[in-house]
Amino acid sequence: MNWYHYVACFFAGMFLTNVVPHFLHGVSGDRFPTPFANPPGKGLSSPTLNVLWALFNLVVGYLLVRVGKLSSGGDLALVIFFAGIVAISTMMSLQFREKQTQ
Repeated sequence: MNWYHYVACFFAGMFLTNVVPHFLHGVSGDRFPTPFANPPGKGLSSPTLNVLWALFNLVVGYLLVRVGKLSSGGDLALVIFFAGIVAISTMMSLQFREKQTQ
């Protein structure tokens, strides 16, 4: 595999993990921060926008899984994929701990 396959695996983990909070809040009818809120990432967006943002992340994550050849990339590709999950999970836990409640 080339280096860019591993980069795609890392970002696939990030995008696919980002689906979870936005989709769950959206289908639950809860407002949750998105990049489109005011201020971005801190204000609360509508449930519908969260579902759309989750679906966008799902499509991008899926495409990156395909580009990264995750299923045939071996153990290193999986480790890098999970590193992407760890990175975004940690960042989201720090970012959203102080989200506004409205």
